[in-house]
Amino acid sequence: MSTKNDVLQTLMQQEVAISGERLARRLGISRNSVWKAIEQLRQEGYVIEAVTNRGYRLVSAPNRISQPEIERWLKAETIGARMEIHETLDSTNTRAKAIAATGAPHGYLVIAESQASGRGRFGRPFFSPEHSGVYMTYVLRPKMLAEQAVMITSMAAVAVARAIETVADVDVKIKWVNDLYVNDRKVCGILCEASMDFETGQLEYAVLGIGINVTAMKFPAELADIATSIENECGKSVSRSRLIAEISNQLEALYGQLETREFMKESRERSNVIGREVEVSRGGERFPARVLDIDESGRLVIQTADGVSRVGSGEISLKLIPD
Repeated sequence: MSTKNDVLQTLMQQEVAISGERLARRLGISRNSVWKAIEQLRQEGYVIEAVTNRGYRLVSAPNRISQPEIERWLKAETIGARMEIHETLDSTNTRAKAIAATGAPHGYLVIAESQASGRGRFGRPFFSPEHSGVYMTYVLRPKMLAEQAVMITSMAAVAVARAIETVADVDVKIKWVNDLYVNDRKVCGILCEASMDFETGQLEYAVLGIGINVTAMKFPAELADIATSIENECGKSVSRSRLIAEISNQLEALYGQLETREFMKESRERSNVIGREVEVSRGGERFPARVLDIDESGRLVIQTADGVSRVGSGEISLKLIPD
């Protein structure tokens, strides 16, 4: 970590003021370096009290993403344990794919405060204003066939839903296969992209992108009726750093179930599409269907005029008709 983060982490661990001299000794840096770090933190919105003859005390912290704050809540030993945090990136998925191709380890996490070209499925843009959401991508190295990669998205949707409910008083539903909803509006999108070894058919790596609207937000006109944020729904501020840590914790708890698929039971329970009329888009075709279930491979089981079938790719739109 940087000197600034080392100082912040130490202040977070202190219940009382700590002198600049003690801080410097503990971190093996000069008192001038401590002072510079304190000033940087203050410029970022941290309220740090300087008490004569006692030292520095952290009074309050802004809702910024910081490694010390993430590590304060992090229990996962691998997923999210190593990370990099950027003020802005074109796309966290793009960055993660670049470092995955050059050997980034399993669980490595790329985070950005904003994205210039954030995107969801089918190349659609993802609204990513600065200091408002969680925009991040994990590098994962599962031992599985490429055709089974959809299970990563299903597993992640359950993990993120659990994490959001841990930090906020909201009820999270899953819209097949990669969107999370609160009160019938989208709060999160998940985009998993993979690289395959063509000789073995196994995944070389997957990058798991997660975008969550967190703070109180005003959305563009085209999103105002379909998107929301955690704070918009619960009315309370949520620590984005803590949310990131909770997602890492939940992902690590569920990652071992990729083979057994135990998480699919909860995925079905959280579904907001089972039993509803939808419009299915697949390839160049669109057709109405009723969702009967989601099977153990993460595929939709649907009823159409032609009978019962399974859909493993594409997307669905919820029809605005009574259930």
